[in-house]
Amino acid sequence: MILTIDVGNTNTVFGGFDDSEKLVFQSRISTDRFRMEDQYAIMLADILKLYSVEVSDIAGAVLSSVVPPVTTQLKAAVEKICGCRVMTVGPGLKTGLNIKIDEPASLGADMAAVAVGAKEHYPLPAIVIDLGTATKILAVDKSGAFIGGIISPGVKISAEALAAKTAALPLIGVTNEPIRKVIGTNTIDCMRSGLLNGTAFMLDGMIENFEREIGEKCTVIATGGFSSVVKPLCKTDFILDENLILVGLLEIYKKNK
Repeated sequence: MILTIDVGNTNTVFGGFDDSEKLVFQSRISTDRFRMEDQYAIMLADILKLYSVEVSDIAGAVLSSVVPPVTTQLKAAVEKICGCRVMTVGPGLKTGLNIKIDEPASLGADMAAVAVGAKEHYPLPAIVIDLGTATKILAVDKSGAFIGGIISPGVKISAEALAAKTAALPLIGVTNEPIRKVIGTNTIDCMRSGLLNGTAFMLDGMIENFEREIGEKCTVIATGGFSSVVKPLCKTDFILDENLILVGLLEIYKKNK
């Protein structure tokens, strides 16, 4: 079994793929940059036990992280518990991507992983929407090259900013409760519509402009924690693949084993 780990700013996701490349378990914990190696080791041991996975079943691991303080601690924890090599996505690790941006070494590990997942599993060219702590949209051209994208504040960051920077607006949570109309009639509904419909309409416009710059229709894939909430509000029809980053990490592992 191959252990895939994505360390995001809000959550850390673990996924285990068996020999047939089937995702047999997935677990999500909060990302905490102050946890120490042994704390992560204990949590990982408990996760494996929860899903009836033996430590001896783990043959290798691959990790992407956008939180450097966590990377070192978690990598050491996996090595301690599983006794296997842990690949860390970054410069020096083969991805199979031709990265056509101004500073290829600056490409985030998470963006590289989802781009690899899209390249290996979907028709190209492709646009990938990652709705996590930040909202990211990236493009892979028909040759499989990563050509760039956009990064903007995510739904959660925007909600927190509204509450923090205004005197009267509350901090609201984002739920799967349907939004029936754009025009809100109370403060909470106005904020939910602004956050979710605003994101959806931005995605529709961005996809249209991405396709115009690329010069052809693209396969559009959405992933990330807020993707299932925002998808019903979009006019654009796209594929929902919540495990795209884990699949991309598995592909990167295979290229470097």
